[in-house]
Amino acid sequence: MKHLRYVALFVAIVSIINPFIASSQPMQSNSLQKGYYVVVAAFWAKRDVYAQKYADQLNAAGRHAKVGLDATRNLNLVYLDYFTDFNESVAKMTEVRKESGFGETWVRIIKDETIPSEPVVAAEPIQKIPEKIVEKKTEPKPVEQVVAPVEIKKEEPIKPVVLETEVVPNPKAAPVFLPQTLKNTQAFFSLYNARNGEILDGEVEVIDTDRSRLISKMKANTYLTLPDPNSKSGKLTLIGSAFGYRKIQHELNYNNTESDTLKDEVALVGNFYMVKFDLSRMVKGDISTLYNVYFYNDAAVMLPDSKYELNKLLQMMQDNPSYRIMLHGHTNGGGRGKIIHVGPSRDFFNITKDDVIQESGTAKELSGARALTIKEWLVSQGIDQKRVETKAWGGARMLHDKDSQHARRNVRVEVEVLEN
Repeated sequence: MKHLRYVALFVAIVSIINPFIASSQPMQSNSLQKGYYVVVAAFWAKRDVYAQKYADQLNAAGRHAKVGLDATRNLNLVYLDYFTDFNESVAKMTEVRKESGFGETWVRIIKDETIPSEPVVAAEPIQKIPEKIVEKKTEPKPVEQVVAPVEIKKEEPIKPVVLETEVVPNPKAAPVFLPQTLKNTQAFFSLYNARNGEILDGEVEVIDTDRSRLISKMKANTYLTLPDPNSKSGKLTLIGSAFGYRKIQHELNYNNTESDTLKDEVALVGNFYMVKFDLSRMVKGDISTLYNVYFYNDAAVMLPDSKYELNKLLQMMQDNPSYRIMLHGHTNGGGRGKIIHVGPSRDFFNITKDDVIQESGTAKELSGARALTIKEWLVSQGIDQKRVETKAWGGARMLHDKDSQHARRNVRVEVEVLEN
């Protein structure tokens, strides 16, 4: 971690200016009480002066860092926040990790209400040196006494400083079960924008890998209990998606999940597994479906429920000014019928008396009219019309049989990126 290297340099300078700092009596650190601490650094208990120096540095930079003693591990922890709720602490940890230099922030769980501090602050023999120096300065033969402090100065190595400022590896929380698997441990699917760390609203498809069968779709950024595939291997395939972003696929083992923590995208955080999906924006040639944009029957007028996903499309176009897209309209089947078009009122989400009724039109014309309605809505929100093209397919590219229970999914508008 970059900021920890700065800490090591700072401590080394301090130790050169005052060679007796490292051997002075340790400060009395406050023992951490029961709770969850968002920790950014750890120092050996006898070197709490350096922990405090680092906390002071963070506070000078606008942080609210504190130092506390974790007696069970004999460590002084520099922490940014404290919580009594585990989920709140993890949310804070995730937020801090997004900042430059704090990518290895962790949550330390303190279980005991009262922690004895006496043994961990006991002085070491070297801490008696200042006392000896004072005694020798009062002796009547100063020539012999001057030598001792000089020799101590020369003999004090840099090595203790390196040891003191080297961050202890992230402490592992005590497992709830041995071993921890998805049978007894929840999962948290973290979907976020890989470019800026923004949390994304999306979903994760959970697939039985052995049978190539979709088990369920689960909402991201929540704590979930994953279903058992009841397969020989126990393998699950996870596909994370959010509108306007490329899908990412990860693998988890339901029966042997701890081994998956060797992967960069999987981590055991306290009592749950975090699976990270760092999604990237769509690129040229990618296609995403507006499954949550709905139309009135026989109409190119959208239902009010469509606004949420339309806003995602608008945000995608605003965030990427170089994007050019094509809207592909599809219907269920290829019959004829009346078509209701948005009228002069320009109400895209309600059928009004001003809407124009075309007495007879083809399915292809209806699909094209629906794509055009979305384009006109984007233009009304400030998007240049030159950035949006439309194409009508009618029922030529249906996903399901028109009479099946999934026929409704044939009625859709797809977004293809032409330029990015």
